[in-house]
Amino acid sequence: MKFIEEIVVEEFLPTVRSLLAESLRARGLTQSDVAELLGISQSAVSKYATGDVDRNERLLADERVQDLVDRLSEGLTTGEMSPTEALIEIEVCIRELERGGALAELHAEAVPDLAEYDGELAVHDPDSRLREAGRVRSSVRRGLRILRNTDGFAGEIPAVGSNLVECLSDAETVEDVVAVPGRILAIRGQVTIPGEPEFGVSQHVASVLLAARRHGSDARAVVNLRYDEATLDSLRDDYVLAEFDADADLDEAIAAALADQQDADVLYQSGGFGIEPIIYVLGPDAPTVAEIVREHV
Repeated sequence: MKFIEEIVVEEFLPTVRSLLAESLRARGLTQSDVAELLGISQSAVSKYATGDVDRNERLLADERVQDLVDRLSEGLTTGEMSPTEALIEIEVCIRELERGGALAELHAEAVPDLAEYDGELAVHDPDSRLREAGRVRSSVRRGLRILRNTDGFAGEIPAVGSNLVECLSDAETVEDVVAVPGRILAIRGQVTIPGEPEFGVSQHVASVLLAARRHGSDARAVVNLRYDEATLDSLRDDYVLAEFDADADLDEAIAAALADQQDADVLYQSGGFGIEPIIYVLGPDAPTVAEIVREHV
């Protein structure tokens, strides 16, 4: 009797750790950096990075393993992916390879009697909410990097601050929306982002996105900008705009705006009693929204 988990420990982990350590070192990370990211000792990094381990040839040739290592080394090097998110991606790859991939083949060879079973044992769902959460956080990080490097964005941040948010596919509440804790601010002309993206830290901007989705929009992300007629005119050339009443209930106001312009990509309000006028740019994900801002500010 041999469990597939034994195949994972004996074949998959040494192969993937070795490939990943090798790739991270090739990207310029130190042994100490790699050890911290992978949660292993520096001596283990040296062993893995130099190929001084037994690698499984079938896993080395597997396109899904190659893609996994490429994505992880890129994400970990740039900071777009945290070690926890990398762990999730590895776990998902393992489950996929267990269900009809290289690990399933290796297991069948180790336990020939498994060949009589035609079904698949789905241990984990590769489209799990946990994996999606990691992807959304990573997406917001990419969008924030674009905004930070966009000339003129600091001047587009309203007095109340900006936020860039993106939600899960089945989002219902602000707890399902990733955003910057606090607000994105302009301090001495510089874009200041106070912390890493988290779930449930935006109230107003997240509420605008959720209201838009409840009333027909398929947007998954939004960023808010200061109200400016020139910006609106620039956006109007390429996108559908809809105005809503700042003094009305937010959900009702956005419902009314989208009833008139069902395909609106930009929502805006021109202010109200004690309410700053704001523009909201919607899109399928945070990097796309950030690129729209880059093109039109």
